Amino acid sequence: MRAPGPGHLPGTWWQSLDRSPLAEAISAIGYHAHPFDPGRQEQVYKDEKTRALRRLAVAGLAMVQVMMLAVALYAGDYEGMSDSLRNFLRWVSLLLTTPVILYAARPFFASAWRDLRRRQLGMDVPVSLAIGAAFIASAWATVTGHGEIYFDSVTMFTFFLLAGRFLEMGARHRAGEAAEELVKLLPATAARLTEAGEERVPVADLAPGDRVLVRPGDGVPADGRVLEGSSSVDESLLTGESLPQVRGVGDLLVGGTVNNESPLVMRVEQVGEATVLSAIVRLLDRAQTEKPAVARLADRVAGWFVAALLLVAAAVAWWWWQHDPAHAFSVTLSVLVVTCPCALSLATPAALTAATGALTRLGVLTTRGHALETLARASHVIFDKTGTLTEGRLRLEHVELLGRLDRARCLEIAAALEQASEHPIAHALGAEAPARLQVEAISATPGCGVEGLVAGARYRIGTPDFVRGLQSSPGVAAPPAAVAGVVLGDMQGFLAHFEFGDRLRDQAVATVARLKALGIEVELLSGDQAAVVQRVADELGIHRYQARCLPQDKLRHIQALQASGAVVAMVGDGVNDAPVLAAAQVSLAMGGGTQLAHASADMVLLSEQLPHLADAIQTSRRTLAIIRQNLAWALVYNLVALPLAAAGWIAPWMAAIGMSTSSLVVVVNALRLRGRPDE
Repeated sequence: MRAPGPGHLPGTWWQSLDRSPLAEAISAIGYHAHPFDPGRQEQVYKDEKTRALRRLAVAGLAMVQVMMLAVALYAGDYEGMSDSLRNFLRWVSLLLTTPVILYAARPFFASAWRDLRRRQLGMDVPVSLAIGAAFIASAWATVTGHGEIYFDSVTMFTFFLLAGRFLEMGARHRAGEAAEELVKLLPATAARLTEAGEERVPVADLAPGDRVLVRPGDGVPADGRVLEGSSSVDESLLTGESLPQVRGVGDLLVGGTVNNESPLVMRVEQVGEATVLSAIVRLLDRAQTEKPAVARLADRVAGWFVAALLLVAAAVAWWWWQHDPAHAFSVTLSVLVVTCPCALSLATPAALTAATGALTRLGVLTTRGHALETLARASHVIFDKTGTLTEGRLRLEHVELLGRLDRARCLEIAAALEQASEHPIAHALGAEAPARLQVEAISATPGCGVEGLVAGARYRIGTPDFVRGLQSSPGVAAPPAAVAGVVLGDMQGFLAHFEFGDRLRDQAVATVARLKALGIEVELLSGDQAAVVQRVADELGIHRYQARCLPQDKLRHIQALQASGAVVAMVGDGVNDAPVLAAAQVSLAMGGGTQLAHASADMVLLSEQLPHLADAIQTSRRTLAIIRQNLAWALVYNLVALPLAAAGWIAPWMAAIGMSTSSLVVVVNALRLRGRPDE
């Protein structure tokens, strides 16, 4: 159970939780609640693995020894063996099997008891019934000296069951490692710079506005911006991007990344729960609390299957008791063992766990339970343009002078007017004219532009209509139509026309081609000008696109596609994409997008590598295919094995091997998802 992070827990918080009804309810279903701590979580995994290995070792050693004794007993039936020696071998088998029952198989009995107390039929109910009944019957036969013993079947059944669950546990741990590694990225302390010099403080004590020194090799303690220095930053664990990213003055640093080369001085902007890392962890938590529909269906099917299995076993036992009482118990035991629904119950979670872990390592964060299942069925992928197919970082490409001022002066005035804005155009102008003029009486008109006084003269920058409104001569002609451009003007007329461009993301063309090769219809919806959208669509080979789309226009278009039967996957990054992301059957937000977009999306492309989108679709399709294979295998196996066991053709030890092999096949098949999607 995950609670507030380290450094944020009052001393009495956990004490009160430990005595609360919540903790008692969690304990009642077989779990232990404790405050989340990455170090402790790692220790929990290690302890769980150690216990599993010990149980596996006990069951394995006992199985080997008991099987050797069973061979001797079987041979003695044909070659002749004294009663005293036979009884001795039986007692030795009983002693060897007892630790298996009391220790190795204990989790099965505990889980079955919890299920029965909650009036549910989990897969451990028939497992425990088979193991317990076989052991009790064998022990009674040993004590009385009459009847069959099944110690070999008990140890073999337990060992193979534990082996399958150990593999499944390993897949679950590996899937969780990526998430836990994120939590451990933040360093424990930071070098805060004050007027008195440098001081080492806990990261939890940092506050927005603090200046922090990040030395080479150190982790970035919080979200902020570079004030001094330039260096490359390793963001691989956070985003899946293997190459270090260069960060200089003004660039954003994300808490949990690692400075590689040169010292950096940063100003802290976000700490604690407001950081990008905390937001990612919250999204992971949300995903882990949700189950996809296919998993919920498998759970329900497994429950009914167990009920049907117990009824069939009872019917088989009654029939054999009426016709051949001597073999009724062994046949019923074989039925219980051979049809144990372990493979059926593992078929879906093992595949989903392996797939989610593989995608997280690629930098594709699954934040909703249904995401993989729905993405596999997607028929349309709809992209926003800016920040999704393009980098979202505008740059000034051309300045056309329209008045009396030269280029440098126009850029200085434009940058001064835009200096208080966070608009991409403002950043592009600021990069061209870093020197700042003083601006007074500044005012912004959303969607139009900015007005202010520079050196006593009034200027406007924005749309042609907005700038023309300042001019004393209304007959002044508008500047030439341009691609994604803005104009600067004063009361006498237009002064300059600025043209901006936004570069396509690397491999955007290849990604669109891959999506088309996967049989997916690709569309582009953008709020940008028609000429810009058409140019981008042509470069990418997208034939269906719309320009000047407001959020409600995008929403209507998606709803129309859905009404026609399409399964829509929406890819976006901005606040205006949030309603559309929420409306699509499955949605993906770019890692550099807003937190609102992340919260509305079902998956987050932390790596911002577009090819990983195609990887995610291929992985989701492979996941559903493997789930179908696993379910088909489990059902076919049971349909074939059940009549053979009911007919008495399968001995209990054969049933143990068959059932365990079925579970191992399912887990191993699911582990194939850990590889690359194209493998």
